[in-house]
Amino acid sequence: MRSTPPPFRSLALAGCLALAFAAPAFAAGDESDETKPPPKTETTTKCADGKMWDKTKKECVKPKKSSFNDDDLYKAAREFSYAGQYDNAITVLRLADNQNDPRILNYLGYANRKAGRMDLGMSYYRKALQADENYILARSYMGQALMEQGDVQAARVQLVEIRDRGGEDSWAYRSLLQSLNGYRTY
Repeated sequence: MRSTPPPFRSLALAGCLALAFAAPAFAAGDESDETKPPPKTETTTKCADGKMWDKTKKECVKPKKSSFNDDDLYKAAREFSYAGQYDNAITVLRLADNQNDPRILNYLGYANRKAGRMDLGMSYYRKALQADENYILARSYMGQALMEQGDVQAARVQLVEIRDRGGEDSWAYRSLLQSLNGYRTY
């Protein structure tokens, strides 16, 4: 059996240590990365019962189609999703005018998957990618869902797709890579 020369052993050890210490940094994401988890706002810190913060009225209100635009609904749904309020997220997403917006479809996938409706969630991820095959956040969440289902190879395919579509420096890439390395899924 050949032994590795000492300089290479040191380099290999240094590389392993760098990976070990770098892994937790993946969770943070870059501040300018729009694919990272949303910041908390009044919607989840002050409002209850599925209400959203209305910036104009400066109060919590029941979301209505006429009260908020699709961007506001999308942002609230993301926040609800990350706060574990999946049914509130779905309710808000269904108010969006453009039900074919890949962002809306992606978060319908995310909220349904996290609420235990994996097949429905996967169908929304596929619809999001049909609407925009370059939507790397949908690829990341789909990959994480595939990991939850035990399909590591298909999750790796999504990671490569994210990288090949220019997303290697994104939170979407890092979070799927974390899942593939045995860390938490989003």
